[in-house]
Amino acid sequence: MRTVDIALSSADHVSALVNITNRYPFTIQLRQGRYVVDGKSILGVCSLERSKPIVLEAYSDHCEKLFDELQPLQY
Repeated sequence: MRTVDIALSSADHVSALVNITNRYPFTIQLRQGRYVVDGKSILGVCSLERSKPIVLEAYSDHCEKLFDELQPLQY
């Protein structure tokens, strides 16, 4: 598992994140405090508070390409 902090400051960022994460076959979760949601679910991602940091957890050892695509959203 690898993690990265991301910021979702607009609805466009939420949409971009879900579009990116759905291209990958491995599990991707978003964690904010005690809440954990599926990183591929638009409803799950929208349920998080966008003003606070979000930790993206990718459950794969080969997720460099994912993190490259997420570069504009990283904290």
